[in-house]
Amino acid sequence: MAHSNPDTAAVLSRMSTILKPRSIAVVGASADPRSFGGFVQGNLERYGYPGQLHLVSRSSSEINGRPCVKTIDELPEGIDLAVLAIPEAGVIDAIRALAQRRCQAAVLFASGYAEAGEEGQAKQLELARVAQQAGIALVGPNCMGFSNLADGVPVTFEPLPAREREIRPAVGIVAQSGFMAANLRDALLGRGVPVACVFSTGNEVSVAVEDVLAAYIDNEQIRAITVYAEQVRRPQQFLQLAAQARAAGKPVILLMPGRSARAREAAQSHTGALAGDHATAMACLRREAVVTVESLDELLDVTAVLLRYPQPPAGGAAFMTGSGAMKNIALDFADELGLELPPLGQPVADKLRALLPAYAVAENPLDYTTVSVRNPAIVGELLLTMLEDEGIGSIVLAIPVGPVVAQKDKAEHIVPMIAKASKPALLVLTGDDSPVEPFFLEAIRASGVPLFRSADRALRALRRVAQYGEALQRAARANSAAVAALPLPGAVPANGIYPEYQGKGWLQAAGLPVPAGGLARDVEEALRIAQQIGYPVVLKAQASELPHKSDVGGVLVGLADEAALRAGWSQLFANVARHRPELQLDGALVEAMGPRGLELVVGAKRDADWGPVVLVGLGGIWIEALKDVRLIPADMAEEDIAVELGRLKAASVLQGIRGAAAVDLQAIAKVVALVGAQMRANPAITEIDINPLLAYGAGSAQPVLALDALVVARQA
Repeated sequence: MAHSNPDTAAVLSRMSTILKPRSIAVVGASADPRSFGGFVQGNLERYGYPGQLHLVSRSSSEINGRPCVKTIDELPEGIDLAVLAIPEAGVIDAIRALAQRRCQAAVLFASGYAEAGEEGQAKQLELARVAQQAGIALVGPNCMGFSNLADGVPVTFEPLPAREREIRPAVGIVAQSGFMAANLRDALLGRGVPVACVFSTGNEVSVAVEDVLAAYIDNEQIRAITVYAEQVRRPQQFLQLAAQARAAGKPVILLMPGRSARAREAAQSHTGALAGDHATAMACLRREAVVTVESLDELLDVTAVLLRYPQPPAGGAAFMTGSGAMKNIALDFADELGLELPPLGQPVADKLRALLPAYAVAENPLDYTTVSVRNPAIVGELLLTMLEDEGIGSIVLAIPVGPVVAQKDKAEHIVPMIAKASKPALLVLTGDDSPVEPFFLEAIRASGVPLFRSADRALRALRRVAQYGEALQRAARANSAAVAALPLPGAVPANGIYPEYQGKGWLQAAGLPVPAGGLARDVEEALRIAQQIGYPVVLKAQASELPHKSDVGGVLVGLADEAALRAGWSQLFANVARHRPELQLDGALVEAMGPRGLELVVGAKRDADWGPVVLVGLGGIWIEALKDVRLIPADMAEEDIAVELGRLKAASVLQGIRGAAAVDLQAIAKVVALVGAQMRANPAITEIDINPLLAYGAGSAQPVLALDALVVARQA
């Protein structure tokens, strides 16, 4: 592949040296086969490592017929990779000695660094400094190394059984946890999924998940990438790589724990409080079509499916079985998951009727009854027919394992038909751990059809696969065009928070509908504004230090005439003075009363690491009570924003209940897109909070109206 970015080329060169070293030195080699050095040497010998293998051992002159040197200083110059199977106390000296021998990279298993408190963190900082100074790319510390199974380079202290080198399209695994890397490898290999490479990055002193990801994207054999990361240390680079993986047609499946972790200290707005670090990361990752999963089961299952079907179409799922009970369970479970099982179109339903007995119903999910008893091949024909429906993007077939004769029928007639599917087709053999004949299992694995023993897990996996298909299409529709940045609404206040009249005026200039009105410095100016816009009016205290005005009696509504406005002006200033005597107000905002409507919130937050995201949901007091919001990328297309609105728990409220008219979803989507556009165009803006945004019926002359707005920026 061609790479125009010199940094990318440097990373790939470095990773190639690590993953395919021409020479390896094991520092801390030992005749004890159960030592770390002994395990590494044993692995390399069992896998027939083709390069030069050098051993450094203070206690042995030869191990397994291989000569040893006593010190690093005796090694030849220019070794590609050193394996440091030594205690932490000797690591710094070893790295300096390796630098003298012009060694390129090293793997460090030792722990006791950043994971071990402040003292360990100090050790790790020193380790990073020495490695960088030495020009050595360090894998680890606190890692299990890596195993390049495709090229026969197992550099890990975990004893691995010899296996043939993988030549098929395969999975690349990268995990910050060594245990998790091994767990994912074993689980995928155990279900017959080919694995090309497994990489444990540990504490990531110099080689991080992003470097391994770049190498996997560049590796033509790797077609799906499985990632376990507790922390993405280079978010922007990760997102860029995810976009490259998407362009290369390689799905990235990620498990990143942290949903329950306490977010950073709440920001100035509701949006800032609700858009926690993990939620923000997830929104940005999904923007690049990273498949974010919530469990190990999903990580394994989705990997298996997307390796076989790396470019799934968008669309709902279908479910097929010969059991009415299983059909009903699938209906309930899919509904709970939010996995759409759409009705079939007429042409496909008609084709199914021609294949089914008269008493069977041609629908999704499909119970094909006992039709397969006499003709097992018809099951595959029914499956391929269902996949002809344009609204169906994937399918699950749930069948019993059955006796040996039945398994032979399924292996010969059903499996080959499923293998013909161009859309994701999953096979579920019910009966949990009931035995499957080796010939049947081999037929399934040879076909590449993803096998499940649980319909629940298969449906969960399909939900993620369907989301991935949608994400690919959303990414293609995203608003990538540059937007003109509006000048900031004035000098950034000391606390970063613009008073409402400035923030709202700035958003109005961007296209946000706001009530008629203006800032009054004294009561006479307030009266002139009120006469101009008409009574009744709202009066709001204005100051940068007063973002939440209602808390101090700084908002008065329904002022019906001149007398009420005069009295309200005095009351407003008295209220604020009583609660905040030190505060100097800029004045008061006089605005026309907005007609009643459905209260929504639209906001945005710029994460220092991940970038901007936009939030939309029910507003007013409901945002605090229900937290029913959707967090979306700042460049999402309006049509996709409208779809997200339909995924709110309170979506039925938007569609109109108890006689209320449905609100104008497109008008709301336009406001969300407007906020996202300005966040992208103005890097100084850190938060926007429009709460409430009133939404009205689709036929209204003014379908949305922003009653309050908060804009926060950082100092230049």
